[in-house]
Amino acid sequence: PNILSPHGQKEISASTRNSQPLDCAVRASPIGHCTTLWGSTMEARNSDPCATHIPEPGLKKVRCFSEFSHLPHWLLSLVISGSLLLCRKSYESLCNMYTKIEPLLETEHRDFTEVQNFIQSDVQRLYIKDAQGNSLVDKKQLEKILLLNYVCNLNAEYQQGFHEMLLLFRLLVEKEHEIYWLFQFFLQKTENSCIINVGVQKNLVILKALIAFMDPIFAKHLESKGEVVLSLFPWFCLFFQRVFKSFEDVWRMWEVFLTGHPCKNFQVIIAYTMLQMLMLSSVFFNQLCHSIVDLDADDLIARACNIYELFLKHEDKVKNSTVVPCNGDLEGMILMISHARSVNL
Repeated sequence: PNILSPHGQKEISASTRNSQPLDCAVRASPIGHCTTLWGSTMEARNSDPCATHIPEPGLKKVRCFSEFSHLPHWLLSLVISGSLLLCRKSYESLCNMYTKIEPLLETEHRDFTEVQNFIQSDVQRLYIKDAQGNSLVDKKQLEKILLLNYVCNLNAEYQQGFHEMLLLFRLLVEKEHEIYWLFQFFLQKTENSCIINVGVQKNLVILKALIAFMDPIFAKHLESKGEVVLSLFPWFCLFFQRVFKSFEDVWRMWEVFLTGHPCKNFQVIIAYTMLQMLMLSSVFFNQLCHSIVDLDADDLIARACNIYELFLKHEDKVKNSTVVPCNGDLEGMILMISHARSVNL
């Protein structure tokens, strides 16, 4: 069916703003360092059905880091062995460093003021009041954390949408240093998959390869309609934040991403699953990114697990397949499959 019309396509630059990187001399090191190449593998954990390894919902139960009994295992690792105190002291050190270099940034770094204005504008547009009109979140606090993240994180930069993501973390935990480190943990654990110039581009390349393998006819149809896959970048930039019917569903989806189950780069399987849902509903291109807004997270996860299991059954057909990245600055070629439980796209 003719489901993806190019009419109504919008410029990518109209949906997001990227800042230029700060000089390394004024950028602090990111927490930890991931030595594994981002898009290298999709690793199945074992031979059991994928869905059996999806963790039970737990993220939405967390109100602050001190409630250890309600923490999912991925978050519990942050608070063991006195790391709460370490996180707080480290955050205070970052704040002190920022206070000292802020005047220099304002006068010497041409992009700092522009990014600062972007952050203020984005945060001010957030509606964060309860039914009685009382403010639920300190907007100045969100601005401070986002600006500190821009200054201190070598990979994250700032892009439109971070303010919405950070708001969810603020609703999850309460203290300022907890919000900051949880945001850093999310970016690191997902290997910057939501960063446009880092993970998003690779997500799109992997997704294009996955579509070509799983459904060649559909892939040719998409190709005839133009750069359809590239138009899906908002899904990855916000990590599917706007496609669910509730905050709880967003948290549930993110929890699964953070645990690494059922495979690495599961966000690509999720995007492919959503495309399949669009194909069944005959949605046109100009409705593509905005037509899905009320998904149930557990239902989507179950569908995606089924697709991933189907993908793993076709090892013999793709064992020697390779896909050339569509973006010339991506290094090398992306292998389809190396063996039954390690998939290179």
